[in-house]
Amino acid sequence: MANGGMILKAVKDRRKGIIMVLGGASLWGASGVAVQYLFEVQHLDPTWLVSVRMLVAGLIMLIFHYHGSGDVFSIWRDARYRNQLVIFGIFGMMATQYTYYLAINYGNAATATILQYLMPVIVLLYTVWKLRRRPDHTEVIAVLLAMLGTYLLITKGQWDRLAISEETLFWGILSAFAMAFYTIQPKELLLKYASTLVIGWAMVIGGGLLTLVRRPWPFIGIWDLHTFLALVAVIIFGTIIAFYTYLESTKYIKPSEVGALASVEPLSSVVLSVLILNVEFGIPDSIGVACILGTVFLLSRQK
Repeated sequence: MANGGMILKAVKDRRKGIIMVLGGASLWGASGVAVQYLFEVQHLDPTWLVSVRMLVAGLIMLIFHYHGSGDVFSIWRDARYRNQLVIFGIFGMMATQYTYYLAINYGNAATATILQYLMPVIVLLYTVWKLRRRPDHTEVIAVLLAMLGTYLLITKGQWDRLAISEETLFWGILSAFAMAFYTIQPKELLLKYASTLVIGWAMVIGGGLLTLVRRPWPFIGIWDLHTFLALVAVIIFGTIIAFYTYLESTKYIKPSEVGALASVEPLSSVVLSVLILNVEFGIPDSIGVACILGTVFLLSRQK
């Protein structure tokens, strides 16, 4: 009976992890639409947006943690975890967001997403190297399906029409490595401390560092109700909830699975683009959806 209970708990934890990463990645994709709007229509500065986004979201999460647990400085009293937190805040949290936003700014959200979703391959290769094993067939097929699905959704099957600048290529590839680091590095931190505490401080660290590059004032761009609503959506749904659920998922499933399942991000972007922006949705897009859903199916059935 004890073994049966442990197996049941493992199954429930795995299901919880899958739901969390799918939810977080979907919200990221949705917020990408808002970010593209803020850059192209409202002319916001990428550095300003990332720094303000992280500082505001980080402080909100720390306040939330304070009201729930009381002590928001416990993580700073242990040198081991303090060092891990600073590294995560700079090379994980800040690097993931900033490089991705710069790739969007120099190119577009579609190209940036394609390049960032080299991440599952990076995570899988790292996992295989660390464990000194060969990837199983399910992992290989799942990652290939995720990559193919992402590519089809973004390019619509026009293989010869992906033109990107050197800046977009540089920041896009860097964002893939940053997101891989973001997925792998904080697991020990998250097992020791609450996600709200880790994420909150990491965002404050990253956002604070960016303010040295670009002060939050003066504001550059168009400030109106649309800007405010889009910014709120990016901070609340695309940052606080998305990052919390994504990082929580790493407690329950392997980093390689998190990386592959996170490929639903472009799926949510495409659905919203069709519904809101009237973007055409053809056969290549449908194949891309099938590939990503195939990834979810394969990994959710893997023992």
